[in-house]
Amino acid sequence: MVERVNLLFVSSYVDLGGGETALLNLADHLDSHRFLPHLLTRAEGQLSAAWRSRGWPVHLLAYRGATTYFVPFIWARLPISRQIEALIRRERIAALHSDYHTLPMAAPAAERAGIPALWSCWGWWFRPKFWQRGFFRRLPALFALSKAIREGFLGTPSFMPPERLELLYSGVDTLRFHPGVDGSAVRRDADVSDDAPLVALIARFQDVKGHEVFQEMARRVAAEIPAARFIVAGENTQTGADNAYKTRILHTAATDPVLQPRLTYLGFRADSERVMAAADVVVCSSFFESYGMVNVEAMSCGRPVVSTNRGGPTETVVEGETGYLVAPGDAAALAERVVALLRDAALRGRMGAAGRARVEAHFSAVAMAAQFTATLERVLGAQP
Repeated sequence: MVERVNLLFVSSYVDLGGGETALLNLADHLDSHRFLPHLLTRAEGQLSAAWRSRGWPVHLLAYRGATTYFVPFIWARLPISRQIEALIRRERIAALHSDYHTLPMAAPAAERAGIPALWSCWGWWFRPKFWQRGFFRRLPALFALSKAIREGFLGTPSFMPPERLELLYSGVDTLRFHPGVDGSAVRRDADVSDDAPLVALIARFQDVKGHEVFQEMARRVAAEIPAARFIVAGENTQTGADNAYKTRILHTAATDPVLQPRLTYLGFRADSERVMAAADVVVCSSFFESYGMVNVEAMSCGRPVVSTNRGGPTETVVEGETGYLVAPGDAAALAERVVALLRDAALRGRMGAAGRARVEAHFSAVAMAAQFTATLERVLGAQP
Protein backbone atom coordinates (compact mmCIF):
# COMPACT_ATOMS: atom_id res chain seq x y z
CA MET A 1 0.00 0.00 0.00
CA VAL A 2 1.39 3.40 -1.01
CA GLU A 3 1.73 5.81 1.91
CA ARG A 4 -0.36 8.97 1.52
CA VAL A 5 1.25 12.37 1.23
CA ASN A 6 0.67 14.51 4.34
CA LEU A 7 -0.59 18.03 3.61
CA LEU A 8 -0.97 20.66 6.32
CA PHE A 9 -3.75 23.25 5.99
CA VAL A 10 -3.39 26.14 8.42
CA SER A 11 -6.23 28.45 9.48
CA SER A 12 -6.39 31.07 12.20
CA TYR A 13 -10.20 31.00 11.90
CA VAL A 14 -11.93 28.41 14.07
CA ASP A 15 -15.55 28.62 12.86
CA LEU A 16 -17.17 28.02 9.47
CA GLY A 17 -17.43 31.07 7.27
CA GLY A 18 -17.09 31.21 3.50
CA GLY A 19 -13.32 30.77 3.49
CA GLU A 20 -13.36 27.84 5.89
CA THR A 21 -16.17 26.14 3.96
CA ALA A 22 -14.11 26.56 0.80
CA LEU A 23 -11.12 25.02 2.57
CA LEU A 24 -13.21 22.00 3.54
CA ASN A 25 -14.51 21.71 -0.03
CA LEU A 26 -10.95 21.67 -1.32
CA ALA A 27 -9.76 19.04 1.15
CA ASP A 28 -12.89 16.94 0.53
CA HIS A 29 -12.19 16.76 -3.18
CA LEU A 30 -8.49 15.93 -3.10
CA ASP A 31 -7.63 12.36 -4.02
CA SER A 32 -8.03 10.56 -0.68
CA HIS A 33 -5.84 7.69 -1.87
CA ARG A 34 -2.93 10.07 -2.45
CA PHE A 35 -3.27 12.80 0.17
CA LEU A 36 -4.00 13.00 3.91
CA PRO A 37 -5.09 16.53 4.89
CA HIS A 38 -4.02 17.73 8.33
CA LEU A 39 -5.43 20.88 9.95
CA LEU A 40 -3.56 23.30 12.18
CA THR A 41 -5.68 25.90 13.94
CA ARG A 42 -5.42 27.93 17.12
CA ALA A 43 -8.46 26.58 19.03
CA GLU A 44 -11.33 24.14 18.87
CA GLY A 45 -14.38 25.25 16.89
CA GLN A 46 -16.69 24.37 14.02
CA LEU A 47 -13.80 23.95 11.60
CA SER A 48 -11.84 21.47 13.73
CA ALA A 49 -15.05 19.54 14.48
CA ALA A 50 -15.86 19.26 10.78
CA TRP A 51 -12.26 18.20 10.04
CA ARG A 52 -12.30 15.47 12.67
CA SER A 53 -15.67 14.20 11.46
CA ARG A 54 -13.94 13.26 8.22
CA GLY A 55 -11.31 11.24 10.07
CA TRP A 56 -8.50 13.72 9.40
CA PRO A 57 -5.83 14.81 11.93
CA VAL A 58 -6.25 18.11 13.77
CA HIS A 59 -3.41 19.95 15.53
CA LEU A 60 -3.91 22.85 17.96
CA LEU A 61 -1.36 25.55 18.75
CA ALA A 62 -2.34 28.70 20.62
CA TYR A 63 -1.24 31.84 18.77
CA ARG A 64 -2.38 35.27 17.68
CA GLY A 65 -2.74 35.87 13.95
CA ALA A 66 -0.70 38.51 12.17
CA THR A 67 -2.10 41.85 11.06
CA THR A 68 -1.55 43.39 7.63
CA TYR A 69 1.41 45.32 9.09
CA PHE A 70 3.50 42.25 9.94
CA VAL A 71 7.29 42.50 9.58
CA PRO A 72 8.45 39.23 7.98
CA PHE A 73 11.84 38.79 9.68
CA ILE A 74 10.30 39.36 13.13
CA TRP A 75 7.36 36.97 12.68
CA ALA A 76 9.68 34.30 11.29
CA ARG A 77 11.49 34.27 14.65
CA LEU A 78 8.44 33.95 16.90
CA PRO A 79 8.15 30.77 19.00
CA ILE A 80 4.98 29.77 17.14
CA SER A 81 6.96 29.59 13.90
CA ARG A 82 9.37 27.14 15.50
CA GLN A 83 6.44 25.13 16.83
CA ILE A 84 4.95 24.90 13.32
CA GLU A 85 8.34 23.79 12.00
CA ALA A 86 8.48 21.05 14.65
CA LEU A 87 4.97 19.93 13.69
CA ILE A 88 5.97 19.76 10.02
CA ARG A 89 8.95 17.56 10.81
CA ARG A 90 7.12 15.37 13.33
CA GLU A 91 4.17 14.65 11.03
CA ARG A 92 6.33 14.38 7.90
CA ILE A 93 4.35 17.10 6.14
CA ALA A 94 5.16 17.37 2.43
CA ALA A 95 3.53 20.75 1.73
CA LEU A 96 1.70 23.47 3.64
CA HIS A 97 -1.21 25.73 2.70
CA SER A 98 -1.83 28.70 5.00
CA ASP A 99 -4.36 31.45 5.52
CA TYR A 100 -3.07 35.05 5.55
CA HIS A 101 -2.97 35.58 9.31
CA THR A 102 -0.75 32.54 9.94
CA LEU A 103 1.35 32.87 6.80
CA PRO A 104 4.12 35.08 8.32
CA MET A 105 4.88 32.27 10.81
CA ALA A 106 4.00 29.25 8.66
CA ALA A 107 5.89 30.15 5.47
CA PRO A 108 9.31 30.54 7.15
CA ALA A 109 8.64 27.35 9.14
CA ALA A 110 8.02 25.51 5.87
CA GLU A 111 11.10 27.04 4.30
CA ARG A 112 13.32 25.91 7.18
CA ALA A 113 11.79 22.42 7.01
CA GLY A 114 12.43 22.25 3.27
CA ILE A 115 8.83 22.01 2.08
CA PRO A 116 6.78 24.34 -0.17
CA ALA A 117 4.26 26.81 1.30
CA LEU A 118 1.15 27.68 -0.71
CA TRP A 119 -1.20 30.57 0.00
CA SER A 120 -4.66 31.61 -1.22
CA CYS A 121 -5.44 35.34 -1.20
CA TRP A 122 -9.02 35.97 -0.08
CA GLY A 123 -9.02 39.76 -0.08
CA TRP A 124 -7.62 42.68 -2.07
CA TRP A 125 -6.94 44.46 1.25
CA PHE A 126 -4.04 42.08 1.84
CA ARG A 127 -1.99 44.11 -0.66
CA PRO A 128 1.58 44.02 0.67
CA LYS A 129 3.34 46.95 2.25
CA PHE A 130 6.65 47.75 0.58
CA TRP A 131 8.59 45.84 3.26
CA GLN A 132 6.49 42.69 2.66
CA ARG A 133 6.81 42.36 -1.11
CA GLY A 134 9.91 40.17 -1.05
CA PHE A 135 8.17 37.82 1.39
CA PHE A 136 5.31 37.20 -1.06
CA ARG A 137 7.61 36.94 -4.06
CA ARG A 138 9.45 34.04 -2.36
CA LEU A 139 6.34 31.89 -1.94
CA PRO A 140 6.42 28.89 -4.31
CA ALA A 141 2.70 29.14 -5.21
CA LEU A 142 0.05 31.81 -4.71
CA PHE A 143 -3.65 31.75 -5.59
CA ALA A 144 -6.25 34.49 -5.90
CA LEU A 145 -9.89 33.54 -5.44
CA SER A 146 -11.14 36.08 -8.02
CA LYS A 147 -9.86 38.54 -10.59
CA ALA A 148 -10.95 41.41 -8.34
CA ILE A 149 -8.79 40.02 -5.53
CA ARG A 150 -5.79 39.49 -7.82
CA GLU A 151 -5.92 43.01 -9.24
CA GLY A 152 -6.36 44.57 -5.83
CA PHE A 153 -3.56 42.55 -4.24
CA LEU A 154 -1.02 43.21 -6.99
CA GLY A 155 -1.79 46.93 -7.28
CA THR A 156 -0.93 49.28 -10.14
CA PRO A 157 1.76 48.87 -11.25
CA SER A 158 1.95 45.23 -10.22
CA PHE A 159 4.72 44.51 -7.71
CA MET A 160 5.22 41.02 -9.18
CA PRO A 161 4.28 39.28 -12.46
CA PRO A 162 0.48 38.71 -12.47
CA GLU A 163 0.94 35.14 -13.68
CA ARG A 164 2.61 34.35 -10.33
CA LEU A 165 -0.78 34.80 -8.67
CA GLU A 166 -2.83 31.95 -10.12
CA LEU A 167 -6.59 32.42 -10.41
CA LEU A 168 -8.33 29.63 -8.47
CA TYR A 169 -12.08 30.03 -8.08
CA SER A 170 -13.43 28.53 -4.89
CA GLY A 171 -15.45 25.48 -5.85
CA VAL A 172 -18.86 24.25 -4.71
CA ASP A 173 -19.68 20.69 -3.74
CA THR A 174 -22.28 20.18 -6.46
CA LEU A 175 -23.45 16.90 -4.88
CA ARG A 176 -24.35 18.70 -1.65
CA PHE A 177 -25.66 21.89 -3.25
CA HIS A 178 -28.08 20.76 -5.95
CA PRO A 179 -31.61 21.62 -7.11
CA GLY A 180 -33.21 18.58 -5.47
CA VAL A 181 -32.40 19.51 -1.86
CA ASP A 182 -35.46 19.54 0.45
CA GLY A 183 -35.85 22.85 2.29
CA SER A 184 -39.18 22.12 3.99
CA ALA A 185 -37.59 21.68 7.43
CA VAL A 186 -36.15 25.19 7.27
CA ARG A 187 -39.56 26.62 6.41
CA ARG A 188 -41.03 24.78 9.41
CA ASP A 189 -38.27 26.09 11.69
CA ALA A 190 -39.02 29.64 10.52
CA ASP A 191 -42.81 29.09 10.70
CA VAL A 192 -43.17 29.83 6.98
CA SER A 193 -45.90 28.09 4.99
CA ASP A 194 -44.99 26.03 1.95
CA ASP A 195 -46.63 28.50 -0.44
CA ALA A 196 -45.31 31.76 1.03
CA PRO A 197 -42.81 33.68 -1.14
CA LEU A 198 -39.49 33.38 0.71
CA VAL A 199 -36.26 35.39 0.40
CA ALA A 200 -33.02 34.33 2.12
CA LEU A 201 -29.76 35.95 3.22
CA ILE A 202 -26.86 33.83 4.48
CA ALA A 203 -24.14 35.95 6.09
CA ARG A 204 -22.19 36.29 9.29
CA PHE A 205 -22.78 39.36 11.43
CA GLN A 206 -20.35 41.92 10.03
CA ASP A 207 -21.32 45.39 8.87
CA VAL A 208 -19.86 44.72 5.40
CA LYS A 209 -22.60 42.09 4.89
CA GLY A 210 -25.31 44.77 4.75
CA HIS A 211 -27.97 43.31 7.04
CA GLU A 212 -29.51 46.78 7.33
CA VAL A 213 -29.77 46.95 3.54
CA PHE A 214 -31.47 43.55 3.52
CA GLN A 215 -33.94 44.73 6.15
CA GLU A 216 -34.78 47.87 4.19
CA MET A 217 -35.18 45.73 1.07
CA ALA A 218 -37.55 43.47 3.02
CA ARG A 219 -39.71 46.44 3.99
CA ARG A 220 -39.99 47.48 0.37
CA VAL A 221 -40.75 43.96 -0.87
CA ALA A 222 -43.41 43.55 1.83
CA ALA A 223 -45.10 46.72 0.64
CA GLU A 224 -45.47 45.13 -2.82
CA ILE A 225 -46.02 41.50 -1.74
CA PRO A 226 -47.44 41.45 1.81
CA ALA A 227 -47.30 37.63 1.96
CA ALA A 228 -43.50 37.59 1.44
CA ARG A 229 -41.35 36.21 4.23
CA PHE A 230 -37.62 36.59 4.88
CA ILE A 231 -34.99 34.44 6.63
CA VAL A 232 -31.39 35.13 7.61
CA ALA A 233 -28.89 32.41 8.52
CA GLY A 234 -25.45 33.08 9.98
CA GLU A 235 -23.60 33.85 13.18
CA ASN A 236 -19.79 33.85 13.49
CA THR A 237 -19.32 37.09 15.41
CA GLN A 238 -15.58 37.62 15.79
CA THR A 239 -15.19 40.95 17.61
CA GLY A 240 -16.93 43.32 19.98
CA ALA A 241 -17.88 45.48 17.01
CA ASP A 242 -19.50 42.46 15.35
CA ASN A 243 -21.49 41.72 18.50
CA ALA A 244 -22.65 45.33 18.73
CA TYR A 245 -23.68 45.20 15.07
CA LYS A 246 -25.58 41.95 15.65
CA THR A 247 -27.41 43.44 18.65
CA ARG A 248 -28.47 46.47 16.62
CA ILE A 249 -29.70 44.37 13.68
CA LEU A 250 -31.70 41.97 15.85
CA HIS A 251 -33.24 44.85 17.81
CA THR A 252 -34.48 46.42 14.59
CA ALA A 253 -35.91 43.11 13.39
CA ALA A 254 -37.75 42.58 16.69
CA THR A 255 -39.23 46.09 16.99
CA ASP A 256 -40.04 47.08 13.40
CA PRO A 257 -43.79 46.50 12.80
CA VAL A 258 -43.21 45.42 9.18
CA LEU A 259 -40.24 43.14 9.85
CA GLN A 260 -41.26 41.57 13.15
CA PRO A 261 -43.94 39.24 11.72
CA ARG A 262 -42.08 38.53 8.47
CA LEU A 263 -38.33 38.29 9.19
CA THR A 264 -36.75 35.36 11.05
CA TYR A 265 -33.10 35.11 12.13
CA LEU A 266 -32.15 31.43 12.21
CA GLY A 267 -28.64 31.70 13.68
CA PHE A 268 -25.89 29.45 12.40
CA ARG A 269 -27.09 26.63 10.14
CA ALA A 270 -24.78 23.79 9.17
CA ASP A 271 -27.35 22.87 6.50
CA SER A 272 -27.02 26.04 4.44
CA GLU A 273 -28.01 24.10 1.33
CA ARG A 274 -31.45 23.54 2.91
CA VAL A 275 -31.77 27.25 3.67
CA MET A 276 -31.18 27.99 -0.01
CA ALA A 277 -33.54 25.22 -1.10
CA ALA A 278 -36.26 26.67 1.13
CA ALA A 279 -35.99 30.09 -0.52
CA ASP A 280 -37.40 31.29 -3.81
CA VAL A 281 -34.66 33.94 -4.13
CA VAL A 282 -31.26 34.26 -2.42
CA VAL A 283 -29.93 37.77 -1.78
CA CYS A 284 -26.39 39.01 -1.21
CA SER A 285 -26.62 42.53 0.29
CA SER A 286 -22.88 42.93 1.01
CA PHE A 287 -21.17 46.24 0.37
CA PHE A 288 -18.25 44.19 -0.98
CA GLU A 289 -17.54 40.51 -1.58
CA SER A 290 -14.07 39.29 -2.50
CA TYR A 291 -15.70 36.22 -4.00
CA GLY A 292 -19.21 35.65 -2.65
CA MET A 293 -19.38 31.91 -1.97
CA VAL A 294 -23.07 32.02 -1.05
CA ASN A 295 -23.99 33.30 -4.52
CA VAL A 296 -22.26 30.34 -6.15
CA GLU A 297 -23.78 27.84 -3.72
CA ALA A 298 -27.26 29.28 -4.37
CA MET A 299 -26.73 28.99 -8.13
CA SER A 300 -25.63 25.39 -7.62
CA CYS A 301 -28.94 24.78 -5.82
CA GLY A 302 -30.81 26.17 -8.81
CA ARG A 303 -31.84 29.39 -7.08
CA PRO A 304 -31.73 32.83 -8.73
CA VAL A 305 -29.47 35.36 -7.01
CA VAL A 306 -29.90 39.08 -6.45
CA SER A 307 -26.51 40.43 -5.40
CA THR A 308 -24.59 43.64 -5.07
CA ASN A 309 -22.04 44.12 -7.82
CA ARG A 310 -18.78 45.05 -6.11
CA GLY A 311 -16.02 42.45 -6.21
CA GLY A 312 -16.33 38.74 -6.97
CA PRO A 313 -20.09 38.60 -7.73
CA THR A 314 -19.44 40.34 -11.07
CA GLU A 315 -17.39 37.27 -12.08
CA THR A 316 -19.80 34.60 -10.88
CA VAL A 317 -23.32 36.02 -11.41
CA VAL A 318 -24.36 36.75 -14.99
CA GLU A 319 -26.69 39.76 -15.05
CA GLY A 320 -30.10 38.82 -16.37
CA GLU A 321 -29.11 35.17 -16.88
CA THR A 322 -28.36 33.61 -13.48
CA GLY A 323 -29.61 36.52 -11.40
CA TYR A 324 -29.33 40.27 -11.04
CA LEU A 325 -26.59 42.64 -9.91
CA VAL A 326 -27.23 46.02 -8.28
CA ALA A 327 -25.14 48.74 -6.67
CA PRO A 328 -24.07 48.23 -3.02
CA GLY A 329 -26.39 49.83 -0.52
CA ASP A 330 -29.25 50.24 -3.01
CA ALA A 331 -32.13 48.60 -1.14
CA ALA A 332 -34.67 49.92 -3.67
CA ALA A 333 -32.89 48.19 -6.56
CA LEU A 334 -32.57 44.95 -4.58
CA ALA A 335 -36.29 45.07 -3.79
CA GLU A 336 -37.27 45.78 -7.40
CA ARG A 337 -35.36 42.72 -8.65
CA VAL A 338 -36.62 40.48 -5.85
CA VAL A 339 -40.23 41.48 -6.49
CA ALA A 340 -39.83 40.74 -10.20
CA LEU A 341 -38.52 37.25 -9.41
CA LEU A 342 -41.15 36.48 -6.77
CA ARG A 343 -43.88 37.36 -9.26
CA ASP A 344 -42.50 35.19 -12.08
CA ALA A 345 -41.98 31.50 -11.32
CA ALA A 346 -40.93 30.77 -14.90
CA LEU A 347 -38.19 33.41 -14.71
CA ARG A 348 -36.96 31.93 -11.45
CA GLY A 349 -36.84 28.51 -13.07
CA ARG A 350 -34.85 29.71 -16.09
CA MET A 351 -32.34 31.63 -13.98
CA GLY A 352 -31.99 28.75 -11.54
CA ALA A 353 -31.24 26.27 -14.32
CA ALA A 354 -28.75 28.66 -15.92
CA GLY A 355 -27.02 29.17 -12.57
CA ARG A 356 -26.66 25.45 -12.00
CA ALA A 357 -25.17 24.97 -15.46
CA ARG A 358 -22.73 27.81 -14.88
CA VAL A 359 -21.50 26.34 -11.60
CA GLU A 360 -21.01 22.91 -13.15
CA ALA A 361 -18.99 24.48 -15.98
CA HIS A 362 -16.83 26.90 -13.98
CA PHE A 363 -17.13 26.71 -10.19
CA SER A 364 -17.23 23.08 -9.06
CA ALA A 365 -15.10 21.79 -6.20
CA VAL A 366 -13.91 18.95 -8.44
CA ALA A 367 -12.37 21.43 -10.88
CA MET A 368 -10.86 23.48 -8.04
CA ALA A 369 -9.22 20.43 -6.48
CA ALA A 370 -7.82 19.28 -9.82
CA GLN A 371 -6.24 22.68 -10.46
CA PHE A 372 -4.87 22.87 -6.90
CA THR A 373 -3.41 19.36 -7.21
CA ALA A 374 -1.67 20.23 -10.49
CA THR A 375 -0.01 23.26 -8.88
CA LEU A 376 0.86 21.25 -5.77
CA GLU A 377 2.56 18.55 -7.83
CA ARG A 378 4.48 21.21 -9.74
CA VAL A 379 5.92 22.78 -6.59
CA LEU A 380 6.59 19.41 -5.00
CA GLY A 381 8.44 18.36 -8.12
CA ALA A 382 10.54 21.51 -7.94
CA GLN A 383 11.73 20.73 -4.41
CA PRO A 384 15.36 19.58 -4.12
